[in-house]
Amino acid sequence: MNKFTFQKSFIANTVTVLNSVCGFFSIVFASQGEFRIASIMIIAAAIFDLLDGIVARLLNTSSRFGVELDSLSDVVSFGAAPAFLIYKAYMFQMGGLGILLSSCLLVFGALRLARFNIRIENLNTKADFEGLPIPLSALTTSLFVLSFFRNGIIIEPYNKAVIPLIILLSLLMVSKIRYNAFPKLRKKDIKQKIYLFAILIVALILAIVTNGEILFYIFIGIVLFGIFRKIYYLVLNKKDENGNGST
Repeated sequence: MNKFTFQKSFIANTVTVLNSVCGFFSIVFASQGEFRIASIMIIAAAIFDLLDGIVARLLNTSSRFGVELDSLSDVVSFGAAPAFLIYKAYMFQMGGLGILLSSCLLVFGALRLARFNIRIENLNTKADFEGLPIPLSALTTSLFVLSFFRNGIIIEPYNKAVIPLIILLSLLMVSKIRYNAFPKLRKKDIKQKIYLFAILIVALILAIVTNGEILFYIFIGIVLFGIFRKIYYLVLNKKDENGNGST
C-alpha cells in the first residue's frame, strides 16, 4: 500500500471511527440521564455510517478491513448504545428481566451483522438486506426515546409499547424478511449520495426541533412495511422483485 492509498484509507476509516465515537458518547450521556442527547448521538452515528460509505466509494478505498471496522463500530453505536439507552430510560424498572430484554437489541444486532459480513461478495455493491438492518433498529429505538421520554418517564400509553418494540426489532434483525438497501444507494451516483446525506442532516435537525416524533412514525412505518410486504407475498404465493419466493 503506497502513501497516497494509505491516506485515502485513513480518511474513510476516520469517518467510520466517528460513528463508534458517537455511539460511545450516547452511552455516556445515557448513563448520566441525558436521554435526549444520547438519542441524538445515535442519529449522528447513523449519519457517519452513511458518510463513511460515501467517502470510501468516492476515494475508491473499499476494503475488507473497512467492512470489519464498520461492523465493529455498528455494534457499539447501533447495538450497545440503543440497548443501554432503552434500559436506562425504562427497562431498569424490571431488574434482571429488563437487562435481559434490553440486551436483545445488542445480541440480535451482533448476530445480524455477523450474518451480513459472511455473505458479502462484492464490497462495492450493496444488495437488499435479509432481515432488518441494525442502523434502522437503532434509529427507531432512539427516535422512540427522543419522542416519548418526557419529565423523567416514557409517557403513557407509549410505555406499554417498549417491550413489544424491543422484541419486534430484535426478531426482525435475524429474520429473513427483505428490506431494501435504504435508500437504494447502489443505484445512485456520488452526487445523489451527497444529496441524500444532506437530506439526513435536515432530518437530524427536524428530529431535534420536533423531538423526533414525526421521524419515529416514518421509521416504524419502514419497519412494518417489510412485514406487510412479506405477508403480501406469502398470501399471494408470489415472488418478490428480486426473484425470491415466499420462503
